[in-house]
Amino acid sequence: MRTFFLGLILLTLTACTSLPDRVEPVSNFELNRYLGTWYEIARLDHSFERGLSQVQAEYSLRDDGGVKVINRGFDAARGEWREAEGKAYFVEDSNTGYLKVSFFGPFYGAYVIMELDHKGYQYSLVSGPDRDYLWILSRTPKMDAGTLEQLVATARKAGYPVDKLIYVNY
Repeated sequence: MRTFFLGLILLTLTACTSLPDRVEPVSNFELNRYLGTWYEIARLDHSFERGLSQVQAEYSLRDDGGVKVINRGFDAARGEWREAEGKAYFVEDSNTGYLKVSFFGPFYGAYVIMELDHKGYQYSLVSGPDRDYLWILSRTPKMDAGTLEQLVATARKAGYPVDKLIYVNY
């Protein structure tokens, strides 16, 4: 019985880092080019970002080889900025855009870069562990309409409910 519960706990802790079906992380990923500030252009709704505008993520290297993640957004209802700090590590190898990220102790969630501007690292399409989590990110607060349409089409083809996307105000 003890083994069953330990296995169940392990499964629960690792299930959140799994890949959604029909989603493949990008290859030829270069972390050093991904580091820096990204602006959230659109996202699916979830409680930890609900009501936030001007959302951005800052990625930098940690001393332990992981990635420091600082997410920041403006909460207009409270009239203040909200910030959360987390850490991320590669799930497979460092050439694959598939990481696990944690903002809450030992609990990790998948961070799957499913589309990326390999040439200039100017945009990315990121999934969580399932189709409830999706982000469209850009190096600038505004994104070219054609690029945005292409990323939304990619997400739609992968089965994401793109009609529920929230477009972030800056």
